[in-house]
Amino acid sequence: MSLNGRVALVTGGSGGIGAALCRALGAEGARVAVGYHDRTELAESIAQEVGGVAVPADLIVPRGPELLLEQVRESLGEVDILVANHGVAHRASFDEVDAGAWDETLAVNLRAPFLLAQQVIPHMKAQGWGRILFMSSVAAFTGGIVGPHYAASKAGLIGLTHHLASRVAEAGITVNALAPALIEHTDMLPGDPGYLARAIPVGRLGQPEEIADMATAMIRNAYMTSKVVSLDGGMHPR
Repeated sequence: MSLNGRVALVTGGSGGIGAALCRALGAEGARVAVGYHDRTELAESIAQEVGGVAVPADLIVPRGPELLLEQVRESLGEVDILVANHGVAHRASFDEVDAGAWDETLAVNLRAPFLLAQQVIPHMKAQGWGRILFMSSVAAFTGGIVGPHYAASKAGLIGLTHHLASRVAEAGITVNALAPALIEHTDMLPGDPGYLARAIPVGRLGQPEEIADMATAMIRNAYMTSKVVSLDGGMHPR
């Protein structure tokens, strides 16, 4: 299925996985909005590379998703493809996580993706076509090592995926989630890359381009919805 001319919003677009996602969607002919928080120069560079636009956002505040979408509409039009890739991952043990850290993580990692999806679905329904992809994590299945706040937020995205998918499928909208683990060139590696690679059955860290390749395939597939794909080098066989 062609994505040519579709408007795609990738949040967290200035990170390693986000940049790869933007490039992959741009290569498919999508008009890409590169959502970012604080890496202006990098986001603008990626946007220029893919022929899109860079749009700043503060997704920790409740109105952040709404303000982000307003900017995208002004620049490119209504969003046809939403890739909620952004996230925060502050490593802490369960007894170190206070209410502030918990609320911040769930606000960014779970509330913002929901609000973005909630606001793009009406347009997708009206045109009879839409794609929503949430970036979860293997931590949603295993608990991970970042912390309970992170694992809970990523598990919440899976529940959100299943809830939304069954309610919008008849309108031509697919809702899926991708759950990566230990991807190189990201800010979320919890330790030494060489040491971490030894725990992965394939013997190496994943590449952002491999995540983007899978994401693009999921977005192009009109028959795939309410699915969670774990991309982890064999760490979690499910």
